[in-house]
Amino acid sequence: QVQLVESGGGLVQAGDSLRLSCAASGRTFSSYVMGWFRQAPGKEREFVAGISRSGGRTSYADSVKGRFTISRDNAKNTVYLQMKSLKPEDTAVYYCAAYGGAATLPIARGMYYYWGQGTQVTVSS
Repeated sequence: QVQLVESGGGLVQAGDSLRLSCAASGRTFSSYVMGWFRQAPGKEREFVAGISRSGGRTSYADSVKGRFTISRDNAKNTVYLQMKSLKPEDTAVYYCAAYGGAATLPIARGMYYYWGQGTQVTVSS
């Protein structure tokens, strides 16, 4: 089992940058595909970015492509989401999630086994 704890959220202005971190417990972090999802009020939780077990492959939602960067440090059991040029529509609770199945880089939230508690990101205009 994996426990995930996000941090780094906050209130920023449009155009600012923010880096989220997600620390994972356990010794098998490198065996999990990691993803970031977000959920805005009244909306479904959506895929933001994913990274393969080794970190060699990444995937992004079109809405964040070119602005957000996902990375991981398997030695530190941590996955990051660097967010730049933030927009008010990026306002949401951001969750990290872990997938331990056979797929290379799933984007469907139902495929992820473990979830953090979320961290709020608010972007003011």
